[in-house]
Amino acid sequence: MTTDDELAEFRRGIAEQREPLPRGNKQTRMVIRGADLKWYTPPGHNPSHLAPVLGTPIRSFELFMQELPPGMASDMQQHHHEAVHCILSGSGYSEIGDQRWEWEAGDFVCVPPMEWHRHYNGSDEHPVRMLLVENSRLLDALGLNYRASEGFITWAELVERQRGNTDQQGA
Repeated sequence: MTTDDELAEFRRGIAEQREPLPRGNKQTRMVIRGADLKWYTPPGHNPSHLAPVLGTPIRSFELFMQELPPGMASDMQQHHHEAVHCILSGSGYSEIGDQRWEWEAGDFVCVPPMEWHRHYNGSDEHPVRMLLVENSRLLDALGLNYRASEGFITWAELVERQRGNTDQQGA
């Protein structure tokens, strides 16, 4: 049975949801200069370099510049959020699920939620640079974001590892 206080709290929550979304303030920048981006190498199993685009009025998705050094690849990962990589320079391929997808500058690589994936730089001489757009902020706000990494393994190695885990669980 619901009490009057619980019902009043529920109604307050609904009313708050109807309030307009927050808008950018005067400190928000509408233009972020590429020269101002701060690059870092993520901890763990990913040799790529990332530069988050910070200080924008954007609240539901995140923007990153990502660079894969020559001959390198990202880690094998999956996450709840959707991601789109716009290839700005270079060429390579991605393993998304059990498929291999070739790409080059000007292409878009779309990664659906919870698909294991890994991106490979196809050149031993030139880096790959991409703009990454993901709806992770929205999922963070909802408490639903999740990310996992299996490190530097291929799709075939991932399948074998998962098969081994299933065999061990059944034993």
